[in-house]
Amino acid sequence: MTAMRLEQPGLGLVLRRVAIPVPAPHELLLRVSVCGVCRSDLHIVDGELPAHRLPLIPGHEVVGHVVQAGSQASGFAVGERVGVAWLGGSCGHCAYCGDGRENLCDGASFTGYHRDGGYAEYMVADSRYVFRLPERYDDEQVAPLLCAGLIGYRAYAMAGPGKRLGLYGFGAAAHIIAQVARHQGREVYAFTRPGDVRAQNFARQLRVVWAGGSDEPTPEELDTAIIFAANGDLLPKALGDVGKGGSVICAGIHMSDIRSFPYALLWGERSVRSVANLTRADGEAFFRIAAELPLRTRTTAFALRDAQKALDALRAGDVDGAAVLRCRD
Repeated sequence: MTAMRLEQPGLGLVLRRVAIPVPAPHELLLRVSVCGVCRSDLHIVDGELPAHRLPLIPGHEVVGHVVQAGSQASGFAVGERVGVAWLGGSCGHCAYCGDGRENLCDGASFTGYHRDGGYAEYMVADSRYVFRLPERYDDEQVAPLLCAGLIGYRAYAMAGPGKRLGLYGFGAAAHIIAQVARHQGREVYAFTRPGDVRAQNFARQLRVVWAGGSDEPTPEELDTAIIFAANGDLLPKALGDVGKGGSVICAGIHMSDIRSFPYALLWGERSVRSVANLTRADGEAFFRIAAELPLRTRTTAFALRDAQKALDALRAGDVDGAAVLRCRD
């Protein structure tokens, strides 16, 4: 099969012909249709997140069809469409797993990070960690929901109630969560890179209340804020934008160092939390919402062999919404 592999962090992806993987007892062999391109993939390829194995096939927003099931992988039919997300497995018996917090399991494995992902024509996935997908979305539409949607939803739920929600970094995750928040009657304020008129216009197309640069003051005091961008300097800014009792959620797996800030920004029972990965329960809850709410995902498609071009476009901010790879000829 054809796969785009990371062989040396910082040097980009290379196209290789490799053997089609064989599913273990609990695994499914999938023919990959589409794989979303996530900023976490960019952090791994650029070496900002240490590689756990090399060579590595990235990709954790995978839409595929079952080709073969392992001897203990029950409940899936050949040809059935499924989705594979970031959480690829967990130990199942530690205190975190027993408490429904498998996202914090020390023995967790992550798709496209610990195990090969979807930047390929085929992949294997643990059948216990795949999702059935809402039929209302085609493959390209649903792929971004498998990370941008799921991680965004976990961050959104963690942020708690509040009328005015600030989203810092308006990319794949923010453009999905903005729609969920608006549907639930909230006001959404979009903060982009300073001067990024393209992203601000994109946010306005989704009918946010306000869109502007992260260097601009918020026009209204916010109740909650979610930081999707990897810029640590946004944390003090977001704390200054939320009112007393407000929360700031850091939704990325990687963020640059956070500079010191005066305690006055945190005082007033403001809180800061990070989001670590996701649980299967998050996925099931979010896909129930997605099945009922017609989310509109904006995608830019690339051929599998152009995966590095997709990552470069994402780094440069040249993608509105989400980039996806078409992995099937």
